[in-house]
Amino acid sequence: MLLIHCEGVMKLKIFAAFAGAVVAISAFTGCVSTVTDSNSFGVPFVQDDVEGKYNRTVQQVYAAAVTVVKRNGTINTEYIPHYTTNTVVALSGRVNQQNVWVRVTAIDPNKPITQIIVQARTKGGLADVDLAHELEKEVALELAR
Repeated sequence: MLLIHCEGVMKLKIFAAFAGAVVAISAFTGCVSTVTDSNSFGVPFVQDDVEGKYNRTVQQVYAAAVTVVKRNGTINTEYIPHYTTNTVVALSGRVNQQNVWVRVTAIDPNKPITQIIVQARTKGGLADVDLAHELEKEVALELAR
C-alpha cells in the first residue's frame, strides 16, 4: 500500500515540475512589438533592433534598405503608415530564415535627416541583433555608392 502511495506522489511531483516549466517558459515568451507597428511572437525585453541616422532623404534611405533586403533575402510587405505625422515608410521580410523589419522616418522634414531602424528575430522569437546591425551597415554602404 505504501508503494502505491509513493508512486502517486512521484507522478504528482513530476506533473508539478512539468507544469512549472511550462508556466516559466510562457512567462518569458509572447508578443513583441515590431518597428513596423505590428506584433510578432518573441521573447520580450531584449534588444533586437539597431538604429542609424543619415543626411539623406527618406526615399534614398528606403531605396537603399529595399536593395539590401532584396539582396540578402525577400521582402514580404512594404507600406506607409497613414497615422504618422512625419514621413514614414516600412517593410518586413526574411533574411537567412530570420524575420526582419525596417522603418525609415524623416527626423526633420525641412532637412534631409533620416532615421532607419532595423529589427531582426529568429523563427523562435529570439533577438538577432547581429543580423540587424549587419543590415543597417549594408544600408550605410549602399548609400555611400
